[in-house]
Amino acid sequence: MQTVITINAVIMALFFVCYSYQFFYVAVALLKRKKFTCRNENHRIAVLIAARNEENVIGQLLDSIHAQKNYPMDHVDIYVGADNCTDDTARVARERGAIVFERHDTVHVGKGYVLNEMLKRIKRPGRKHYDAYLVLDADNILDPNFISEIEKVYSSGYEIVTCYRNSKNYGDNWISAGYALWFLREAQYLNNARMRLGSSCAVSGTGFLFSDGVLEACGGWNFFLLTEDIEFTIDNVVRGEKVGYAAGAVLYDEQPTSFAQSWRQRMRWSKGYLQVFRKYASELFSGIARGSFSCYDMTMNIMPAAVLTGLSVVVNIGAAIANATSGGSMAVLAVSVLQTLMSLYLTLFVLGAITTVTEWKNIRCAAWKKVLYAFTFPLFMLTYVPICIASLFTKVEWKPICHTRVMTLEQIEEPGLRAS
Repeated sequence: MQTVITINAVIMALFFVCYSYQFFYVAVALLKRKKFTCRNENHRIAVLIAARNEENVIGQLLDSIHAQKNYPMDHVDIYVGADNCTDDTARVARERGAIVFERHDTVHVGKGYVLNEMLKRIKRPGRKHYDAYLVLDADNILDPNFISEIEKVYSSGYEIVTCYRNSKNYGDNWISAGYALWFLREAQYLNNARMRLGSSCAVSGTGFLFSDGVLEACGGWNFFLLTEDIEFTIDNVVRGEKVGYAAGAVLYDEQPTSFAQSWRQRMRWSKGYLQVFRKYASELFSGIARGSFSCYDMTMNIMPAAVLTGLSVVVNIGAAIANATSGGSMAVLAVSVLQTLMSLYLTLFVLGAITTVTEWKNIRCAAWKKVLYAFTFPLFMLTYVPICIASLFTKVEWKPICHTRVMTLEQIEEPGLRAS
């Protein structure tokens, strides 16, 4: 049993070595924020929305795009890729002024394939030229200054820019809150800190803008793994590109509330991280060897946690089986496992609590829920343990997420939803 205790201690030490720099990020982010003062240069932007059966929510997104302020909307065109839809997504999008490409391909499924086909159509000879492309999801709602704010950072020299991602339905339950709190932490205590330190930020699914030059450098949109956003980020980071962060570009999206749906989505993410690491491992390690902190940071974000977690589970299950068959006491092993879990819980709680306190006014739900979900956040994150293990041995395919939360920006920002 002493060997198992030692191994658990070593694993926790490795966790600390791999991720202690993220506590430094917290300190950086807590310093006084500098207001971004770059001017808009009014680039021509194509908004890209991949949508499958999103008739319930896409109308509110398109309305929020048309309601943008401080940016010439005659410089913005909206494209919707209606992907294998069996509902009225295409009709709703057209009625609200979007250019709709309908797609019927049941073999090449997933957001990456939709974006690839949309961009190929947009880039055909004779069509309008765009300086940059803004990728959104159909369930998003934009703050009125979103495009203006993200384009300011783009105009300052960043060829790829990501945003501040908030949630429509933080207060639904511990699952939606777990997602939402993670994305708030990612925005404020990862990307914000990276931006201030001059390192590369990371694209997170939706709300990111990239230049036509980046698209050309990538040879088109050729990112088809289960986590195409991470694949896109890593592909650019290993080539020396830095992703910027626009703190003032705020969007709201819907988070899953069902554990079954959450399991499927996070299983895809976990499998996607493994795919990305397999594809880019050598380039990431080469970048680290050349002194690229961005490559180190991205490597830490897609790999060690899953490996160390899996190793810990295998070691402890193996020890439990060996101990049970030999008639030994399980007490020492149980204490070691509980200590490991408690250490992880407390670490995650501290990160979640800091985010909850500092982002308090931006969280749209009752005060008592904000407090409660700070305590359940570590439990949500710990459910990644079985998900990571299962992703190692399970075939995972892309499946759409059902969005049903129909809300306008005015409803999201009602004072009662962020009571203090």
